[in-house]
Amino acid sequence: MKSIRVTGVDTNEWVDIEKPTAGPADVLLAIKACGICGSDAMYSHFGGIPPRQGATPLGHEPAAEVVEVGADVQGISVGDHVVIDTMAFTDGLLGSGGEQGALSEFVLVRDAVLGRQLRVIPKDIPWDVAALNEPMAVAYHAVNRTAPQDGDKVVIFGAGPIGLGALLGYRRRGASHIVVVDILPTRLEKALEIGADAVINSAEEDLAARLVELHGDAATAMVRGVRPGTDIYLDAAGVGSIPQAVAGFAKHGATLGIVAVHKRPVELDFGGILPTELTIVWSMGYPTEIFEVTDDIIENWQKYALIISDRLPFEKALDALALAATPGAADKVTVVFD
Repeated sequence: MKSIRVTGVDTNEWVDIEKPTAGPADVLLAIKACGICGSDAMYSHFGGIPPRQGATPLGHEPAAEVVEVGADVQGISVGDHVVIDTMAFTDGLLGSGGEQGALSEFVLVRDAVLGRQLRVIPKDIPWDVAALNEPMAVAYHAVNRTAPQDGDKVVIFGAGPIGLGALLGYRRRGASHIVVVDILPTRLEKALEIGADAVINSAEEDLAARLVELHGDAATAMVRGVRPGTDIYLDAAGVGSIPQAVAGFAKHGATLGIVAVHKRPVELDFGGILPTELTIVWSMGYPTEIFEVTDDIIENWQKYALIISDRLPFEKALDALALAATPGAADKVTVVFD
């Protein structure tokens, strides 16, 4: 079968590998769609992930159809459509250093257990939308890490896939007003289409002043200056000026969540932050959210579909990887199999 692997520094290639077969405890999947993640470009840039440096299978945002089921596997049938917990494979993280990747025609789930690696979904959910399950779980974990309460006012920095997924997640958790901040008008328009209450182009507007207009003035005698009444800020952009700005104008008791990857150190003024008692939390992966978010995707798949900007066929998967790795060229790229 065909598979894409990192074969060297900044080099991805097609390789021919043996098609796996299911044993008594296994399930064989035909991959039907796989999203491209920013980490795919990172794996390629560094020539792979140890211990498979130079031979790393790619693809960790899959949706698939069950084509073989071992005799000992319960609750899963041939023909089922499934989403996948790529962190629960017994042969390593799927597409992130494990033995297999989802930019392949087939993937074998060893020691398969329904609810552990696989969740069956309705067959009317489009494959490319189902493949959003993994990144949307990342976004939903970030939402959960910030512990939103009913009625909270939220600001999300970055209207890429994770930021938009967090927008839907905060709405699910009962946020009363959600603002999305970005510098690209097309992304801001998409955020409004998906359900943001307001958007801010931070390249053109005074961010703090605009947030005071939207979320009220929360300055106090102890925490003075321009202090928006925002309860939660989420950094899904990875720009150092974002946590610095939030630290400078957050109200007392606000929360800042960091889900974006920052590639450079960020300097913060701890003395200035101290009176605000700002809570800073970090988010990575999805320890419990991988199948929690599935319910919302099933209910609202049309909104999630808006997150996808580009769909390429499997035979152009190398082009999909290149497109996704080009800054500003695409927002969310998905590979769709026939």
